[in-house]
Amino acid sequence: MIKIFSIIALCLMLNSCAGERSLNVLSTAQSRPDLNIKTPTLAEMEKIKWIVITSNNADEVFKRMKAEGLDPVLFGLSDRDYELLAKNFAQIRSTLKQTQDILAKYKEYYEGPSK
Repeated sequence: MIKIFSIIALCLMLNSCAGERSLNVLSTAQSRPDLNIKTPTLAEMEKIKWIVITSNNADEVFKRMKAEGLDPVLFGLSDRDYELLAKNFAQIRSTLKQTQDILAKYKEYYEGPSK
């Protein structure tokens, strides 16, 4: 009985491979989907009041701050550190600009040139 089922199964498998059919491949061009990514905008920065304190005006500045009800606390940067701070912010701005340019190129690639 097992031999009969084996022979039938073998015949069915061989029969299914006997016919050769042609395969039609259709390719259709599809348009790229819109990215729907909003261009990031820079946040509105808070205005900072810089007070330059030198050895000549330190007493005057501290008195004025106390009169205005401010706690005269000193956070200091040397002139060299201030330059480094400015360079760091320039690098941040440059990186943000590069990121915005990359995003614009992706949008142009996927959605076509802006109208």
